[in-house]
Amino acid sequence: MHVQEWLVTVPPVAVYLLVALVVGVESVGIPLPGEIILVSSALLASQHAGIDPVVIGMCATAGAVVGDSVGYAIGRRGGTPLLNGLTRRFPRHFSADNIVAATRAFQRWGVWAVFFGRFVALLRIFAGPLAGVLRMPYATFFPANLIGGVLWAGGTTAAVYYLGVLAEDWLRRFSWIGLALAVFIGLAAALAFSRRKRTRSACCEQATAR
Repeated sequence: MHVQEWLVTVPPVAVYLLVALVVGVESVGIPLPGEIILVSSALLASQHAGIDPVVIGMCATAGAVVGDSVGYAIGRRGGTPLLNGLTRRFPRHFSADNIVAATRAFQRWGVWAVFFGRFVALLRIFAGPLAGVLRMPYATFFPANLIGGVLWAGGTTAAVYYLGVLAEDWLRRFSWIGLALAVFIGLAAALAFSRRKRTRSACCEQATAR
């Protein structure tokens, strides 16, 4: 079953909590499909009057900011051994190459890696824990985390929601256009068939008269 099809069966309050929980747990450093859940929920809101996109954006923002902060605290306390443990637990996401690439990004870009990391799937999982492991000051980490979380969650929700509304409106118009086109083609075919039948009848009458 597709994620969106499954979300239709879930009450709106549960959808809000699910968005906050999945995005939050992903931000802590556990590989979960946070962005997929957010996009699916925002798209569902564009077609479901009972789901408020603003609330979805707020829940995703809260999950992102709180999750990153929790991940930061865990990384700061756990240090490098924490990353080694995550590598054993999630070798696909926390492979040695991925950790090296993320560490280089942090060392090169610093606070900007936290901000832009929210928009990159791999760094989105690494940002909180790695910032803690690298002992980035929390006073530096938090503003970038907050602004990145707000822009990512709010921007993604707004973009997907309005695209969904436009797509639904376009498809509704297309259905009327398709119906009108089908009727037009049907009438044109009927007229052509009737004209062809009359022509054949006239030819047959002329042949009989001869």
